[in-house]
Amino acid sequence: MDQPLARVIFWGAVAGLVWTQAGYGVFLATLRRALGNPPVTPAGDVGTPSVTLVVAAYAEEDVIAAKMTDALALDWPRDKLEIVVAVDGGADPGADATAERARSAGADLVLVLPRGGKVRAQDAAVEASRGELLAFSDANAAWEPGALRALLAPFADPVVGYACGLVRFVNATGANQEGLYWRYEMWLRASESALASVTAGNGAIYALRRTAYMHVDAVMGHDLSFPFNVVKRGGRAVFAPDARATEKMVPSIAGEWARKRRMMSHAWPIVLRGGMLSFRGYPPLYALMIVSHRMLRYASPLLHLAAAGATLTLLRRGRTYRAVALAQAGMLAAAAVAGRVPLRPALVARYYVATTAALAAGLYDHLRHGTPAGWEAPEGTR
Repeated sequence: MDQPLARVIFWGAVAGLVWTQAGYGVFLATLRRALGNPPVTPAGDVGTPSVTLVVAAYAEEDVIAAKMTDALALDWPRDKLEIVVAVDGGADPGADATAERARSAGADLVLVLPRGGKVRAQDAAVEASRGELLAFSDANAAWEPGALRALLAPFADPVVGYACGLVRFVNATGANQEGLYWRYEMWLRASESALASVTAGNGAIYALRRTAYMHVDAVMGHDLSFPFNVVKRGGRAVFAPDARATEKMVPSIAGEWARKRRMMSHAWPIVLRGGMLSFRGYPPLYALMIVSHRMLRYASPLLHLAAAGATLTLLRRGRTYRAVALAQAGMLAAAAVAGRVPLRPALVARYYVATTAALAAGLYDHLRHGTPAGWEAPEGTR
């Protein structure tokens, strides 16, 4: 590689990494302050429209009864709340008791479906339901009693088509640093919501208007595909931080690696052929958000490799390149020793290296083997 080209690659890759990991957050904070700190979600009274709560479940017999108890405790009129459990792959009742336990615990409707994956189970539940608004939750997600009311409040604004809540990952032990990352992610999501729309949601707690529901490819989850599609259709996708839920965190970094790898094998189809890369329908600020928070973030493994390759060519050309080389080597070394030296900086370095590599591994899996529609619960989360 000749040196002029190496410099272009180096500075382009470093700029992309710095922007997506830190600069983007500074930009959002500065813009929010300049605009007078607009509210994260629009204010208003949505009333008490009929709501369907959809829980897609695969082999969730250990937690489904607790989920029904959780749902029945929500602050919403019972005659306006329909609870639908869609059991994916529950055709053999002798192998799994999810459907039976959901019925016994109070679900209004239990669908027993052939194995087709979470998205197809959700499609079936929506088709069979009657609620004006649709709320979705994972079987292992615990909602606070006021979560549904807070989640649906933004729909008082007719422009809002999608809302996601705040998930907190709980893990008293273990070396996974997902909680640190997730707190930063939630802050970015709040800023995006205040300024335009969120660029992604989460599966634990989200809602949308029935008229906004979309049938997507079975391998493309709602978390990433719904928000930008709502924006393309002229709506807003917002974050409701007072709609709070908790889930168990994967306790080990190996488990988190596997979870992120699986998640990215479902995310890459949305990026590559699901419409995210088409900017038609995006307002300018939202287009910048998609590039900054999604495209550059998902491309970070390639940016790291490009920066490392260019750095090797430029090592003797200045202190900056040597400093970057030392920083890269230091992060890899810290990640390597984190298992034996469980200090917080080393654990964070290992989390960053592992999850960044998982972005690339998910792309490899999708391109090499395809993405299956079905899913398995991550270790330690039930």
